[in-house]
Order: sequence, then structure tokens, then C-alpha cells
Amino acid sequence: MAITPQQLPGIHAVDFRAPPPSPVAPGRRSSFANDDVLTEYLQQSLKVPDLILPDRVFPRQKSVQNPPRIDLQNLDSLDKNASAEISELIAQVGCFEVINHGISRDFIKLVLDSVGGVFEIPPEKKKRVARSPQRRYGFEEIHGEEEIRDQGEEFLWCCGDEAMRLEMEGIWPNGYSNLRQEMEKLTWKIEEVGAKILQFLQQHSLRKVSPENGLADEEEAAGNVWCIQKQYCRKTDSEQSENSLRYDVIRMLIRGSEFPHALCLHVCSGIGSSTDFHVYSKKGWLSFSPSQDSLVVTVGDRLQSWSGGQYKHVIGRAVLRGDDENCISMGFLFSPQTQSKMIKLPPFHSPTNFYLLYF
Repeated sequence: MAITPQQLPGIHAVDFRAPPPSPVAPGRRSSFANDDVLTEYLQQSLKVPDLILPDRVFPRQKSVQNPPRIDLQNLDSLDKNASAEISELIAQVGCFEVINHGISRDFIKLVLDSVGGVFEIPPEKKKRVARSPQRRYGFEEIHGEEEIRDQGEEFLWCCGDEAMRLEMEGIWPNGYSNLRQEMEKLTWKIEEVGAKILQFLQQHSLRKVSPENGLADEEEAAGNVWCIQKQYCRKTDSEQSENSLRYDVIRMLIRGSEFPHALCLHVCSGIGSSTDFHVYSKKGWLSFSPSQDSLVVTVGDRLQSWSGGQYKHVIGRAVLRGDDENCISMGFLFSPQTQSKMIKLPPFHSPTNFYLLYF
């Protein structure tokens, strides 16, 4: 008997269907009278725009002349026009220098010598006082000796914190007492300078400078906090130096909003003659050479808020260039105590400050 294909096991009729017919172009022409019109339309409609990327991903560094300079001893004797001009310049740059501030070079050197011992503490003891979400003070965690050489070290120190005092006396019993005494003296001097400057800016501002102008959820500063940073200067070529500065800019911008403040007072005396000061803001990245023994002051986020935006918040840092050695500078984040959003800022009897010391 003959076997038909339907009787073969495992074979189905569907497997024998012919492939679909190939498409055939219609005989009629396109509805467009002219194919060139359609081609031009498609080219214009589907054209991808030319994207022009910036030449630099990072802002270009600009060197400028020194910012406005305030003589603290003669501040009260300035006439109205001169005071208004200085205030306007500060509002434009966000940075200025203070001379004749009354803090001697020898005293600043004495303080720097005292704080240098913080980073001589053994690594295993530093881990016992490491920063965390629950602990605002302590050492910033850095992994490895190479990262320390590239980034430096940082230590956040809260004045008056009893828990911190006990921990620091436990890991650094000999140096803590001496450092605390010297920093308390420097604190008193810096607070006087910061209060006088803030009062001057308030009196000669075009807008009313008051905590009432701040945000409703603005946080109060939590005690006196000193941020001590040790920066290692090494001989590098221009490209390595530029990359290092760029990294510092990013790091400063990230950390700049961590501690609200009205002013930051940077101590640039006693740290050598080759010092550049870098200012970072939304407008760009500026640098200049500060005068010997001057204080460089930058505007903080709180003052920008209190002044209704007249004074612009900037971030500043002293960058030291030289031989292979540890570089030292200091900054003090200053804010007056604003209990219950009190209206009047002066006389600033109870300042609350954050202190940054760069090494």
C-alpha cells in the first residue's frame, strides 16, 4: 500500500507551506509630483542637530587682582561713600582681605605648631575617633597611604563636646590639653574680627541683612567646630598640579554646603611667601596671591540668605606651593548665634562658629 505524506510520523502539513510572496512595487507613481520634494522634506525633518560640546568640562581658572582690602583698625573711620564702595565690591567678588586684624604672626605659628600633633596620632587610634552620621567630629576616613598623600588628612573638632574631650584625652592625652588652650585663645580673637566685619557689612548693605530673610528651615550651627586639614605639598609637573587643584575644587564644592556659615575667615599668615588663594563660585574659579599676614574672608551661604542674595556665597581655600613638605593654612567658619531668629545681628556676643584648619 502506498504511503502518503500525511501518514509519515512527526510530519505536519504546516511544515510544507510555501514561503510568503515577495512584495512587488506598485505600478503607480508616488502621490508627490516631484520626488525631490519628498527627499528634501525628509532630510530637513530627520536631520540630527549638530551638538557643540564645551572645550573644557571644568571651569577655566582665572587669575585676578587682589580683592577689596579692609583695614580693621580704620574701619570705623571710613566715610559713607568709601564704605558703600567696599561693600559693593565685596558683593561682586564674594571675597576680601582684612589687614591690621590684631592677630600676630608669632601667635598663629604657635597655634599651628600645636595642632600639627593631631595627625601624628597612630592610625589605629584615629579609627576610634572616626566621623560618622552620629558623630560630627573626628577623622575623615581615608584608605591607604597613597590616598593620604594625594588628598591629605582632615579632622573635625567640636569645642565644648564632653564626649569628644574624653575620647581625645584617651588617644592623645599629652597634646590635647595644650591644643585646646591655644585654640580657645585664637577663637576669642577670630570671633571679634568676624563680628566686626559682619556688622560692617550689615550697616552698609543695600538690603536689610537679617536672619529673618533666611529660609524657614535653616539649621542652627551646632557648637564650635574646627575642621583641621593636613595638605601634603609635593613637587609635580604642571599637568599633575592642575589635576590636583581640580580635585580640590570638586571636594570643596561637595563639602562647602555641609556646614552653614555667614563668613569664613582664612588665616594665610605664617605659612610661607608662595601662597595662592582660590575662590570657587557659580561664576567660575578665581585665584590671587594674598598679602602677607592678612586674613582672607569669603561670604557664606547664611550671609547670602540673610542679605537677600546681595552677597554671594563662595568657597575659598589657600593653596601652598613649594618643596616637599606639609602645607599649613587655616579657615574659620563663622556664624553669629541667632536664637529664635532674633532680628538684630550686632553685637554678636555669642557667635557660633565652624573652624577649618588646612594643613
